[in-house]
Amino acid sequence: MVLSLFFCCDELITFNEQIKEIQHQQVQLIGISVDSVWSHQAYSRDRKLHFPLLADFEPKGAVAKSYGVYDSQLGVAARGLFVIDASGVIQWSHLSDMKVNPGAEGVMTALKNLEPVKKTETTLGQH
Repeated sequence: MVLSLFFCCDELITFNEQIKEIQHQQVQLIGISVDSVWSHQAYSRDRKLHFPLLADFEPKGAVAKSYGVYDSQLGVAARGLFVIDASGVIQWSHLSDMKVNPGAEGVMTALKNLEPVKKTETTLGQH
């Protein structure tokens, strides 16, 4: 599963603190914003983030538009959290006001309530 996070800076810190628990749920966290690759690199390095950031910079907001969270008048993405399963289906989402940090509690509850990912073990050479 993937957790896509359209963020602001304080949200990144919250999720960075929860990264071990998120990874324990077999989820890949990806932070997304319409800022540039260079600003993401600098911020990630400065804040010691433990997950990748996607720069939705060119064409600006293309990814955010596909999630329905891009505000073309302001040129920004709304704060949105999306849990996406292995088939690419959004299983849970939450949009919040730009002035409110929704925290990680709702995401963590949603991840725990989703059905566990079924794993199949295969061994080379066995039929």
